[in-house]
Amino acid sequence: MQNSRMRPKASGLGPLSLILLMSLVLAGCAGPALDDYQSTGPDLVPSQFFTGELSARGVVKDFSGEVIRTFDADIVASWDDNGVGILDEVFRFDDGEEQTRVWTLTPSEQGYHAEAGDVVEPGTMRWQGNAIHMNYVLRVSYGDGTIDVRMDDWMYLVTPDTLINQTTMSKWGVDVGEVVLVIQKKGAGPAPQS
Repeated sequence: MQNSRMRPKASGLGPLSLILLMSLVLAGCAGPALDDYQSTGPDLVPSQFFTGELSARGVVKDFSGEVIRTFDADIVASWDDNGVGILDEVFRFDDGEEQTRVWTLTPSEQGYHAEAGDVVEPGTMRWQGNAIHMNYVLRVSYGDGTIDVRMDDWMYLVTPDTLINQTTMSKWGVDVGEVVLVIQKKGAGPAPQS
C-alpha cells in the first residue's frame, strides 16, 4: 500500500496561471527580430561583404535535424553604379548535383529587393548590426517535380571576412528542413590566434 504522503500533489494551476504559462511558451516560439542585432558588430553591409569572390561550405538538414546533404559553393559578387548587386552562385552537392542561382539585389526603401530565377516570391534583404534577414519562396526539385518552400534566411557576420548563414525551410507553416553554411571571402586567412 502506497503512503499518501508520497503521492505527488496536483499542480493546482488556475486559469490565470495557465494563460501566463501559454504566453511564455508562445513568446519562446517567436523568432528573433532584426532590431535585436542593431548594436552587434562587426557591421554587416551587404555591398561591402558580398564583393568579389567568395566561397561557401554547408549542410542541408531534413525536418528531424539529420544532415542529408553537404555542399560547397563559389560566389562571384559585383555592384553597378546604381547600387544594384549581382550574386552569381554555383553549388556543388556531395551527390554530384550542381545548381546555379543568380541573385539580383535592387535598392529599395526597406533594403534590397532580392530576386533570382528559381525564387517564385522575391524577398527583401534587410540588415542591422551584424545581421541580414531575408524571407522568400524558393522552387526546389522534389521527386519527379518541384515544390515551393518558404526560406527564412538569417546571416551573421562573425569576422570581417566570415559569415554564418542559417535558413529554415517551411511548407504550409511547418518546418521541413534547414540549411547551414559558412561563407568566406576568398583569400581571407584564418582568424588570428589569441
